[in-house]
Amino acid sequence: MTTWLTFLADQGANISDDAAPRIVSFGAEIPGETAKTNFVAPLTHLGLIAASGDDAANFLHNQLTNDVEHLGSNEARLAGYCSPKGRLLASFLYWQTADRIMLQLPRELQAGIQKRLQMFILRAKAKLVDVSEEYVMLGIAGPAAASALMPWFPTLPVAIYGKVDNEAGTVIRHSNAFEVPRYQWITTVEQAIEAWPHLTEILQASGADAWNLAEIDGGVPHITAATQEQFVPQMINFELLGGVNFKKGCYPGQEIVARSQYLGKLKRRMLHASVIATHVAPGTEIFSANDPDQPCGMVVNAERSGADISDCLVEIKLAATDAPVHLGSASGPLLSFQPLPYPLTDPAV
Repeated sequence: MTTWLTFLADQGANISDDAAPRIVSFGAEIPGETAKTNFVAPLTHLGLIAASGDDAANFLHNQLTNDVEHLGSNEARLAGYCSPKGRLLASFLYWQTADRIMLQLPRELQAGIQKRLQMFILRAKAKLVDVSEEYVMLGIAGPAAASALMPWFPTLPVAIYGKVDNEAGTVIRHSNAFEVPRYQWITTVEQAIEAWPHLTEILQASGADAWNLAEIDGGVPHITAATQEQFVPQMINFELLGGVNFKKGCYPGQEIVARSQYLGKLKRRMLHASVIATHVAPGTEIFSANDPDQPCGMVVNAERSGADISDCLVEIKLAATDAPVHLGSASGPLLSFQPLPYPLTDPAV
């Protein structure tokens, strides 16, 4: 067990025994309640790839769906990594430091994605390194988030995905969820251990579920092992979140992604739904009553939000929403659709 995980265990964290350990909880908090108030969640299920070298920005620019070459020092961005068929293999949050570009993605995907990217470096002056153990990532949210961070970051980023750096690390502003502000603090293990007592005086220590549930409320999808190669970026609203740049040069799958954008009306989108079910897995198919024999979509992400309720982001044929939609089969639990925090460009929704 790493120094950080050992420290968290001593603070009462319940840690999963997965290959990528996840902080399950600190006691009996309910994610659906915690996510709506003040909390700090260690994001140990996320990993970091550092890209360095003279050609690192150009290399990533030619691989990802978003602009890397013109990434500002005071911002982070979303990006996708697609197969040649335009289907997402991974989704990233990325930003630059003084000498590296950092790519954040689920740890369960990291090794495979890093290996695949490495295959295409060829003669480019670029190097990819797993730096997950060098950093701690903390999800911090709630009305008291700013005051909790003030000892280290007296000035916080205002714009969504705005970024501030100093000797204490990096803070990135995330979209509001449950009407409260959210930030991610990326720092060293030593700094996180030192800051933890102060943070938890103001914020409730929480498992990763609260942060993930907030991402769902914010309409921000994440590709997981179960959903690799299932979606063109627009099918999960990725371009609406700024994760696709249609003016940049080519990247794997670019022609298909562009064609999906400009040829006809988009027929599939990602929606927010709740369902009476406690264990909803990404990749679970959903079915419309109008066509019970064929799935009309798939769960992208899901987290339990109450004793017997889960919140989900689901990719779905828009036409299927005219009838009841069920989880797992045509006789499964009924999905109840909720508003997204941003408008869809398709007028049918």
